[in-house]
Amino acid sequence: MSNKIGSYTVGDDLVDTKAPSGPVEDRWDKRRFGAKLVNPANRRKHRVIVVGTGLAGGSAGATLAEQGYHVIQFCYQDSPRRAHSVAAQGGINAAKNYRNDGDSIYRLFYDTVKGGDFRSRESNVYRLAQVSVEIIDQCVAQGVPFAREYGGLLDNRSFGGVQVSRTFYARGQTGQQLLLGAYQALERQIDAGNIEMHPRTEMLDLIVVDGRARGIVARDLITGEISTYLADAVVLASGGYGNTFYLSTNAKGSNATAIWRAHKRGAHFANPCYTQIHPTCIPRSGEHQSKLTLMSESLRNDGRIWVPKKKGDTRSPEQIPEDERDYYLERVYPSYGNLVPRDVASRAAKNVCDEGRGVGPGGLGVYLDFADAIKRMGRDKVAEKYGNLFEMYERITAEDPYQVPMRIYPAIHYTMGGLWVDYDLQSTIPGMFVIGEANFSDHGANRLGASALMQGLADGYFVLPATINDYLARGGFDQVSPDDPVVTATVGEVQDRIKRLLAVDGDRTVDSFHRELGMLVWDECGMSRNAEGLRKALKRIPELREEFWQRVKVPGTGFELNQSLEKANRVADFLELAELMCLDALHREESCGGHFREESQTDDGEAKRDDDRFSYVAAWEYTGVGEPPVLHKENLDFEYVHPTLRSYA
Repeated sequence: MSNKIGSYTVGDDLVDTKAPSGPVEDRWDKRRFGAKLVNPANRRKHRVIVVGTGLAGGSAGATLAEQGYHVIQFCYQDSPRRAHSVAAQGGINAAKNYRNDGDSIYRLFYDTVKGGDFRSRESNVYRLAQVSVEIIDQCVAQGVPFAREYGGLLDNRSFGGVQVSRTFYARGQTGQQLLLGAYQALERQIDAGNIEMHPRTEMLDLIVVDGRARGIVARDLITGEISTYLADAVVLASGGYGNTFYLSTNAKGSNATAIWRAHKRGAHFANPCYTQIHPTCIPRSGEHQSKLTLMSESLRNDGRIWVPKKKGDTRSPEQIPEDERDYYLERVYPSYGNLVPRDVASRAAKNVCDEGRGVGPGGLGVYLDFADAIKRMGRDKVAEKYGNLFEMYERITAEDPYQVPMRIYPAIHYTMGGLWVDYDLQSTIPGMFVIGEANFSDHGANRLGASALMQGLADGYFVLPATINDYLARGGFDQVSPDDPVVTATVGEVQDRIKRLLAVDGDRTVDSFHRELGMLVWDECGMSRNAEGLRKALKRIPELREEFWQRVKVPGTGFELNQSLEKANRVADFLELAELMCLDALHREESCGGHFREESQTDDGEAKRDDDRFSYVAAWEYTGVGEPPVLHKENLDFEYVHPTLRSYA
C-alpha cells in the first residue's frame, strides 16, 4: 500500500519449519522423538528466564525446574498466585468423553478449528486436543478440586460452540484452583532452590546478543532499580493485550510491555486485530468505570438470553409477558441456542441493542434469565452450580439474580493475536519462546470457551518442556557479560525512556490518554469495523501518541514505588500496539470470527469470510515507530477440517 495512513510493505512468506508432516495424529509424537535431549547432568548448567507466573508461566517454570534447569522467574504482582489466570471462572476443556456423548480428540480438534473460523493451524490445534486429556490427570494429581458427580467421577458441563459436555470446572473458580495447583508446584521448586523468583519486578526490554535472546532488562517496582538478567533462553508467558481497550475484563495491571518490547527487538507480531469479545459481561455503569467484570460463559448452560420484542420497551422484566420476549439465540440458532460460540453470541447481542431493543442504562444490555432453571432444578441446585457467580453479580449491581434476570453485554476479554511462534513455540528471535495468551498459535479468529486454561497448561506443562530441550541441546551458548556492549546499550535505552517519561511533566494524566485510546480502538476496531473508521483511528493514534509524549504528567521519581510511572510505560506501548491492531484490521478485508467488517457481509447481515484472499496468518515485522511495518504471510493449509460456512443453526 502506498498511502501514508495504513501503509505497509509485503515481505517474504513465513513458513513453520518445525511442524512435522504426516498424519496429524502422529505429528506431536514425531516431533518429540526427533527433538534433541539434554541429559540430566547438563540441565543444571543451563539458565532459563520465564516472564510471568500465570497458568502458562507457572506450569512452565515448575516443569523446567523439575527437569533440572535453573529457572529465573518474574512477575509484577506481589505473589505468583496473583497472576490474572486466577480470574478465569468457567472451566477447562479436555476430550475425555466422560459423558459418553460422542466426544473425542478429533471432535475437540474439529470444534476448535471451526470455532476459530478456520484461521488456526491444524497441527497446533490437534496437539492441543491430544494434550488436553493429560492436563486433567496432572491437575487432579495436584489436588485441584474439580466438581464431581454423585458417584465420585469428575463432572462436565457444556460451553459455547460445542454440542458435547467436555468442560471440567470448580464452580466459578476454575482458574483460581488450577493456578493454585501450578503455584504449589512452583513453590516446591523455589524452596528447593531451582527457581529464583522475582516478584514485583517488571520486564522492560529483551536482550538480544548475536541474534539470540539471552536475557531481559527489568525494573524492581518497589525500589525502581534497573537490573539485567542473563540466560540461555527466554520464555515469555506475560498474557495478552486486551487492556489496550482500557475497559476490558483483564486485571488493571495486565499489559503488553513484555511482548511489545520483544516485537521491537525482532519478534514478529501475528494477527494483532484478533481480539475476543466475550458476550457475558456485566454492562458498564458509567464514565467512572476503569474495568469490566466477566460473568462465566458457563451461565449460558442454564440461563436463557432474551430482549423485548418491541423497540424502546422499558418495562421491568417481570412485567414483560412470555409472548413479548425474544429469545433471539434460540430463535436464530436452534441447534446450539444459547450455547453458540462467543463471537456469534456477542454480535447477536450488539445487533438487538443496535435495533433499540437493549435493556438497562443506555439500552446496552440483554437479559440472562434463570427463572426457568430455578423452576426446573430448584434454587439450591442453581446455587450449588453458580452460587459464587450470583454473589459476585449481586455485590457489583445490587440486584439479586435469583429474583431478576442478570443484565449482560459483550466486552473485550482475550486476545487471540500475539507473538508469532513456530510449532516449537519459538518466536522469530531464536531462543525466545512464547507461551499461553502471549502467543497467537491455537485459537484462530475466535477462542472457544474454556480453551484458554487448556492452552496455557498445555504449553507450560507439556509442549514447551519438550521443545526447549531441542534448542538448548544444540548448544553454542558463549557466556554473555553484564558489560557486553549490547547489554549496556539495552539498559541505557530503558533508562532513557524512563527519564523521558518523567521529564515531560505535562498537564494530562496517564489514565486520560488510556481512556481516549481505548474508546477510539473499541469504536473503530471492536466488534464492528469499516475502512473509514479504521483510517480515522490510524490518523488519530499517532497524533495521540505525540500528544502523550508532550503532555503526560508522571509525578515522582524513577527510584521509588511509582505506579504512575508503571502505567505510563505500559500506555506508551499500548499507543504503539493499537496502531498495528488497526492496520492489521484495515488490511484484512473480510469478516472473520468476532471481527465484523461491514464491507464483508452476506445479504442477511451475517459475517462473510474471504478464504481465497485471507486464509493466512498475518505476521508483522517492526521497522520503527511511525514507519511502515512489513507483512509476512504464513499460509494456512487445511487437510482435515476444510473451511466451510460456519453454521450453528
